[in-house]
Amino acid sequence: MSTEVKVPALPESVSEATVVTWHKQPGDEVERDENLVDLETDKVVLEVPAPEDGILGEILKPEGETVTAGEVVAVLNAAGEGQSATAGGEEKTGQEPAAESTAPAEAATEGEMPSLSPAVRNLVEEHDLDPRRISGTGRNGRILKEDVLRYMEQGGEDQPAATPAAAPAPSSEPAPTPTPPAAEAPAAAVPAGEREERRVPMTRLRQRIAERLVQAQQNAAMLTTFNEVNMQPVMDLRGRYKDSFLKAHDTKLGFMSFFVKAAVEALKRYPAVNASIDGTDILYHGYYDIGIAVSTDRGLMVPVLRDADQLSFAEIEAAIADFGQRAQQGKIEIEELTGGTFTITNGGIFGSLVSTPILNPPQSGILGMHKIQERPMAENGQVVVRPMMYLAHSYDHRIIDGKEAVQFLVTIKDMLEDPARLLLEV
Repeated sequence: MSTEVKVPALPESVSEATVVTWHKQPGDEVERDENLVDLETDKVVLEVPAPEDGILGEILKPEGETVTAGEVVAVLNAAGEGQSATAGGEEKTGQEPAAESTAPAEAATEGEMPSLSPAVRNLVEEHDLDPRRISGTGRNGRILKEDVLRYMEQGGEDQPAATPAAAPAPSSEPAPTPTPPAAEAPAAAVPAGEREERRVPMTRLRQRIAERLVQAQQNAAMLTTFNEVNMQPVMDLRGRYKDSFLKAHDTKLGFMSFFVKAAVEALKRYPAVNASIDGTDILYHGYYDIGIAVSTDRGLMVPVLRDADQLSFAEIEAAIADFGQRAQQGKIEIEELTGGTFTITNGGIFGSLVSTPILNPPQSGILGMHKIQERPMAENGQVVVRPMMYLAHSYDHRIIDGKEAVQFLVTIKDMLEDPARLLLEV
């Protein structure tokens, strides 16, 4: 008895998805709720679990295929189904199992091209490798992605599968046999005098990011105002209490919670920055849902801290740490990426000294944090060295005047340079 593996219900406003990675191959045993395949939408990556225990049969939608909700992507056979079919074949044909077991060896000897899964084929083609020289550890000698990665780590050497293919040459021309592979390898990578180009389709997430960035540039009157903040008070406070904070709350005390708290206080004073435009109306939000930009290998995500004004420092730090971990694993839920009234992004973790952040539509403001760098500053007629950070506030000038934008950023600066005000809300 077989079971169909179907695409789950897709998030609202998402009509289709792309098959990204199959974690199992036909013939592999799977357990109930084990992840079989990852599907990428323009917002999140969805995991498709196995509906029951069994053996993965046929894959109907290989990697790179576009699928819709409810579409069948694979067939899952019952646990004993694969073994009984094999036994029946032995009774009828007798010699067929032996022929199957020797097929991989014969293919290697004759130099035939082995059958590859889409993921393995893409990896082989991308690095211009000869799959006949790669020894497979999968079922019936099938080449797995791990085999290709191991082959490349070893520099393409010491692979048992290459021995049969090279065996006929020494009998006729013993001396030249070792040299051709070494001479061919560089030529196969990039021919001399040529400039290599690769065309790679955008992922759905990257397409969505590009679409929203263009939308922000075209649909908003975006301006940016800058200021700088002395981070010494926050750093002193953090250094004094970080150990006890970790012990009490089981989470580290970072800088982001201070910025979230400061931004919330500034948003309360300047509600236009927390508003958005809907047609010819302005929507003033009476809540503070702060988006935190998180960089991943797939692109930028902005999960949202709901009701940030009601969260403690520890709750903010724990939530942000959780966002970062799950974003790298592709496990952020679609509901966590929707909404948001204001966004904070930190380019300083990558070394950015100053930048102009782009609005996250339909929001009207975004705060950009940057690298903390010691600089000479004048204080009370004396030159002192302070750990300074440039702040950038990009805003939609259609509903936020320059005066409000500047005062909003100055409020954040004042809160951070005297962090006790965050607790007293003054």
